[in-house]
Amino acid sequence: MRARSRVVAESDGHGGTRLTELRSESPLLLRRTGARTVHLVGGGAGPLRGDDLRLEIEVGPGATLEIRSVAAQLALPGRAHLPPSRLEIHATVAGGASLRWLPEPLIAAAGCDHLTVTRVEVAEGGSLLWRDDLVCGRHDEDSGTVRTDTTIRYAGSTLYRHELSAGPAAPGWSGPAVLGEGRAIGTVVAVPASLLPPATSGPADFAIMPLAGPGALATAVAADLRPVRAALDPICDRQPATAGGRP
Repeated sequence: MRARSRVVAESDGHGGTRLTELRSESPLLLRRTGARTVHLVGGGAGPLRGDDLRLEIEVGPGATLEIRSVAAQLALPGRAHLPPSRLEIHATVAGGASLRWLPEPLIAAAGCDHLTVTRVEVAEGGSLLWRDDLVCGRHDEDSGTVRTDTTIRYAGSTLYRHELSAGPAAPGWSGPAVLGEGRAIGTVVAVPASLLPPATSGPADFAIMPLAGPGALATAVAADLRPVRAALDPICDRQPATAGGRP
């Protein structure tokens, strides 16, 4: 399956946000659910092997957009002769704009082979809260093969670059050497760093670290998703930023 979806948010000139483009194809269906909120609604199972999905997000100057999903994304096995499933996410955040990406987790079901590539460009003065959660396998199930490749840039310079490979076909995979005893990992990247609270201890292996730029990273690893949520949900449930990161 091949799907291309795109959302463009612009300021309405009166402190609000209007969506000038909201175009989607199954399974990446986009639905506006609030004044500044869009939800991803799964329009089919998967991703499955062979799926080629792309989501484009553009937030213009002075606009504020929050994107969530109604359910977890479940990467599933498919016909073995097909290439790995692939999801590309490309987002741009203009100066004076704000984007909050807060989807439900990606679950790598046994037998899957999936790649997620994320590229985010934040202009100077833009605000970003970007969350990704990964669960390696369903309950009492081995992990499928999953790779994530994330780059977030601010004002033309790389702020955050991270690659993770997990599962039986991942290069060099040997469970504990990558995630310890963990099967779930969550990350939140914040620009500016003030969107994250001061570093505290959490119920999982949890840390908040400054990035080499105007940002910070929160990360949590645990045996299942519940401790990861307990550590990261309070961060993401803080009062949403307005355009430009001003409270």
